[in-house]
Amino acid sequence: MNQQQTTPTIHEVFPYLMVRDAKAAIAFYGEVFGATELFRLVEPSGRIGHVELQLGPIVLMLSEEYPEYGMAAPQGETSNGFVIHLHVNNADTLGERAVAAGATMMSPPTDQFYGERSCRIRDPFGHFWLLGHSIEKVTPQEMQRRYTEMMSG
Repeated sequence: MNQQQTTPTIHEVFPYLMVRDAKAAIAFYGEVFGATELFRLVEPSGRIGHVELQLGPIVLMLSEEYPEYGMAAPQGETSNGFVIHLHVNNADTLGERAVAAGATMMSPPTDQFYGERSCRIRDPFGHFWLLGHSIEKVTPQEMQRRYTEMMSG
């Protein structure tokens, strides 16, 4: 058997978020990002076990915390090592909308060396989002040159 036959193929990627208040998260993601609910699974207790939201071209999955299974929402104000990066038509406007809906602006909209204008927000549920739009096409070589220059001081 050759390598191509044994290597798994990824067909789709689904970001999956744990939150403390799924109903509020669904409303926030709908208001700010235009997410639409596809379906949800609710326990008899009312705890949301799973919901799928259409977010542009992807499906965002989320649920309430399940500490009994080691599944927890972000704690405190530090990053959890995970950021969702959305390419949008206007990062400034979307950042403003997110803040108006309760997000915290962590990094204001700024032109970046890699040809994008972007900002970073923390949503009310502790997840970080990088919102950006293209401002120029930059080759990988030019991007590396700019990055090296920036990191060299």
